[in-house]
Amino acid sequence: MTKSHPVRKLVDAVTDAVSDDKDRDRAEVPGAPGAQPPPVAEPTQPRAPLPSKPDQSPPAVLSATGRSGGGSEDARAQSGGYLTTAQGTRLADSDHSLKAGPRGPVLLQDHHLREKITHFDHERIPERVVHARGAAAHGVFRGYGTASAVSKAAFLAENVETPVFVRFSTVLGSRGSADTVRDTRGFATKFYTGEGVFDLVGNNIPVFFIQDAIKFPDVVHAAKPHPDREIPQAQSAHDTFWDFVSLHTEATHHTLWNMSDRGIPRSYRMMEGFGIHTFRLVNADGASTLVKFHWKPRLGVHSLVWEEAQLIGGMDPDFHRRDLADAIEAGAYPQWELGIQTFPDTPEQTFEGIDLLDPTKIVPEELAPVRPIGLMTLTANPTNFFAETEQVAFHPGHLVPGIDITDDPLLSGRLFSYLDTQITRLGGPNFAQIPINRTHAPVNDMLRDGFHQDAVHSGVAPYKPNSLDGGCPFFAGAGEHPFVEYPTPVTASAKVRQAPASFSDHFTQPRLFWLSLTPVEQQHVIAAYTFELSKVYEAAIRERAVAVLANVDPVLCAEVAAGLGLPAPEATVALPPVEPSAALSQLGTSWPVDGRVVGIVVDFVGTTDHVRAARDAVRGAGMTALIIAPTAGPLADGLPVQRTFAAARSVEFDALLVLGTPARGADDHGARDAKSSGSSPVDSRVALLVNEAYRHAKPLGGHPAARAVWAAAGIDPHAPGVLTSEDPDEVLAGIVGLLGTHRAWDRFPPDALLP
Repeated sequence: MTKSHPVRKLVDAVTDAVSDDKDRDRAEVPGAPGAQPPPVAEPTQPRAPLPSKPDQSPPAVLSATGRSGGGSEDARAQSGGYLTTAQGTRLADSDHSLKAGPRGPVLLQDHHLREKITHFDHERIPERVVHARGAAAHGVFRGYGTASAVSKAAFLAENVETPVFVRFSTVLGSRGSADTVRDTRGFATKFYTGEGVFDLVGNNIPVFFIQDAIKFPDVVHAAKPHPDREIPQAQSAHDTFWDFVSLHTEATHHTLWNMSDRGIPRSYRMMEGFGIHTFRLVNADGASTLVKFHWKPRLGVHSLVWEEAQLIGGMDPDFHRRDLADAIEAGAYPQWELGIQTFPDTPEQTFEGIDLLDPTKIVPEELAPVRPIGLMTLTANPTNFFAETEQVAFHPGHLVPGIDITDDPLLSGRLFSYLDTQITRLGGPNFAQIPINRTHAPVNDMLRDGFHQDAVHSGVAPYKPNSLDGGCPFFAGAGEHPFVEYPTPVTASAKVRQAPASFSDHFTQPRLFWLSLTPVEQQHVIAAYTFELSKVYEAAIRERAVAVLANVDPVLCAEVAAGLGLPAPEATVALPPVEPSAALSQLGTSWPVDGRVVGIVVDFVGTTDHVRAARDAVRGAGMTALIIAPTAGPLADGLPVQRTFAAARSVEFDALLVLGTPARGADDHGARDAKSSGSSPVDSRVALLVNEAYRHAKPLGGHPAARAVWAAAGIDPHAPGVLTSEDPDEVLAGIVGLLGTHRAWDRFPPDALLP
């Protein structure tokens, strides 16, 4: 959303309110592992456990049945200064098993050993089949009140604040896979509303591979690692994936989005979210409106370049989860506006010829603008990853009055699958009682017993009707705002295994997406298809995949075919005329730079006053400054160093500011550091750092002394986005301006083949 948007004042007000509520210093450099710096020697004086870090928050203190616990936030944390058993018995030793003498056999009666090992053996639970790799945060959602005409959901009313927990994820990889793989990202939000939990479970891509949930096992089996070798991990660049999507052309639209820059986001904070399906909103008068949900990030939608993503996968596989946690710790709270596209609920359930029940289709924003209805701000990191991020359970069937479902066949299957999955993964039907999943509304569900039952139910009559418990619980009347399914008319029909005829157009919308991209984005799509298909072993699958592209666009098809050494086939369908949608491109707008990371390269020559001034100026612009120096020791005036020439890599930074001309370090040789080339008076690791940043179209700035670094890196000092000046304010202003558009995109003009 641009600053001129009519709800911008409210956005800024929420931002200010959240910042004021935290009332703490912004972390100078986020990432400290503990709440307090540790001493050098092991502490020996007993004391209570340290508190959580200021950026962390646990789930709300509620009972298993949604009652307010009335306790402090750390009521569920460990307590006491002494090591104990699980039953609270203090222990004098946990380093030695109980043995028959110092060298004797271990005794079976060692109850502490058995308890400790047995619990360890059962620490892991089944990981999610998809979306296993994730990161999450707590926050707050504030309604604008602009949805009141179409929905009676109380949490959407003006200035109503609702706690939320958001989990971002990759789809294909295991829990231990890398963050920056090319993949769809999950964007799941749990709203703890006063009327019950509402889960908006979506992705960063607005369409899906399939139109019917019965094919979900097929697409997942095809995309996952090959079952014989369990490789490749967290990748779609392999035979089974491309075999499926080239034979199953309804997947073409989602595949094209995946091959675009959307498949490698810069950050979870810079990622759009979509509800994918068409939902139904119901207002206070009982009128129905069909909608699609959109999350619009305040920082804009930005991506990595492919080489950058590959390098990050090796250097920092936790890049996205670290970025999210560090931004929150630094006070750069991520924000998204929730918006809706609205459509009349007609019997045909179509809009401008687009079938609203087809999850492989979008409605361009030019045809149905996205109307903002609320703002979400993430304000706190989890206190415990397993208890919160790993155990959170989402379900599209967690609905509240005013929000209902439609007959989308993919959504119908999800309504069954998500609930079924949680029962196995979280050990039984009582997963809603896990603290992170607990509703903030009172619960009286008559559900009893089962694994991990934490509630202590009273009464003797968990059935309806009853008189022994005084008739309780009672059904809610209209005045008590119950959830009532919208009475959707069902036409007379026969039971069939068929799809509507409107579901058969698999190429118009992929063509719309392709033609809506800018030339540089189109080049990235060509490169992605070429890379992925070059990894496919079977030539027949490559040829088939290229033939699919012929039905999307001849330029896309010809360029990918050329990269694979294949002839470009002709289209087998008529290419329809489409009107490009500017909203589908990530480029062309300037956005805030909050939380961007600027690397400041320094040498040890001269004073450090200018370094401190540069660091403070970067932080003053709302960004994070990391000082990069020859060694890890502090600078002359005690200014701390965060990265060394040996440890730094360009992919950690959004921009570089070079202060000085770093000479070759004593460790700048191949035996010590493989990044070294050692052929220049400038440290070769710095030259590599700058060269990589240049090739990834990142802004570069520096004082005049940096010209020697530009030369050593082999870059044109007059190239777009390379700023050299005596005036540090001018350089920083230039960097901020370039980061607003994410990169110096005009540094490498796209091929003239693309219009």
